Amino acid sequence: MNALEQARFNMVEQQIRPWQVLDPAVLHTLQHIARELFVPAAYQALAYTDIEIPLGHGQAMVAPRIDARLMHDVALKPTDKVLEIGTGSGYLTALLADRSHHVVSLEINPELHAKACANLQSAGISNVDLRMADGYAGASDAGPFDAIVLGGSVYEVPQVLLDQLKVGGRLIAIVGEEPVMQATLHIRTSASAWDHKALWDTTAPRLLGFKQPSRFTF
Repeated sequence: MNALEQARFNMVEQQIRPWQVLDPAVLHTLQHIARELFVPAAYQALAYTDIEIPLGHGQAMVAPRIDARLMHDVALKPTDKVLEIGTGSGYLTALLADRSHHVVSLEINPELHAKACANLQSAGISNVDLRMADGYAGASDAGPFDAIVLGGSVYEVPQVLLDQLKVGGRLIAIVGEEPVMQATLHIRTSASAWDHKALWDTTAPRLLGFKQPSRFTF
């Protein structure tokens, strides 16, 4: 086992498992997807540490345990069609692709989009449709989806994304404002109804293009 493989093993055992990520299939995905392929060169030594890693353009990779818990709680099946909002480096995209049939991933920043395309190609991930687009509107032309995963935080989940879930489909997002946000699971229970459940507290960088709360000044 080389140093990076050892670091990946340690990440799973010391960061991921203690965060109640115990599904063997999810742990297997985390163990064999090489996160160093998705980390900017200047930060590769930190690929498996429990920190956010800057990507530029005001964006960052969340700590590995956040991606792992999102993966665990959205409970993907091998037949699922997934929409990801915010491709970023492509790391979460790779995790989702490994656990599902197909992923459509939207990234608003052209430089991050281009880099993610290169990263996923390096990792040999091919069941992904990467699009340069504003994620706020989703991808209704490719839906409906079994699962939608937001790779960063939002003030609230727009209805236009919830509408792109199949009945029985799940959307997971980190919702709210600093200092405390909550990972929230939304399940479409019928053509016109959704259940919502707060899962755990965390924080994450904001997704671009999503509405912010109104600020009144006096």
